Amino acid sequence: MATTNDLKNGLVLNLDGGLWTVVEFQHVKPGKGGAFVRTKLKNVLTGKVVDKTFNAGVKVDTATVDKRDMQYLYRDGESFVFMDKDTYDQVGVGEATVGDAAHFLLEGQDAIVATHESEPLYVELPAAVVLEITYTEPGLQGDRSTGGTKPATLETGYVIQVPLFVEQGTRVKVDTRNGDYLGRVTE
Repeated sequence: MATTNDLKNGLVLNLDGGLWTVVEFQHVKPGKGGAFVRTKLKNVLTGKVVDKTFNAGVKVDTATVDKRDMQYLYRDGESFVFMDKDTYDQVGVGEATVGDAAHFLLEGQDAIVATHESEPLYVELPAAVVLEITYTEPGLQGDRSTGGTKPATLETGYVIQVPLFVEQGTRVKVDTRNGDYLGRVTE
């Protein structure tokens, strides 16, 4: 248990049977009346964002969320199997919990798995990953114009839009938050 005076960004609260992370908070002390805390909370599972106001000094129930560095091993039917890099324990994470991160997961890739009472909550990937394009239509000579894009299939099977000059076999950097092409990678 903590009070509203202990609130900080990233803290996870257990409210109304759900887990909510504090996105923003502001202590307000009006000239008349008691002080209060205005917060913006995001549901850990659904991503829904709500505004909630607490009176100052009120007790709030905090939840312990354990974030661990893990390595993605393989897909087993409906679940994705991750291995804790410290203890070598393997954890199966459901398809719904992994969500859109599945579009950018390759075997052996590192990710952060957040758990609460040993129940996986979500999978967090780096902001950008490097993946190879396995199929795209060939670009024509002179296709160097800006703004033109074409679909390209990544090695994970996910399809993104890339500039016309990008060819099959090219390694590209992809934003994991929205699937945007960020550029070619030359190694």
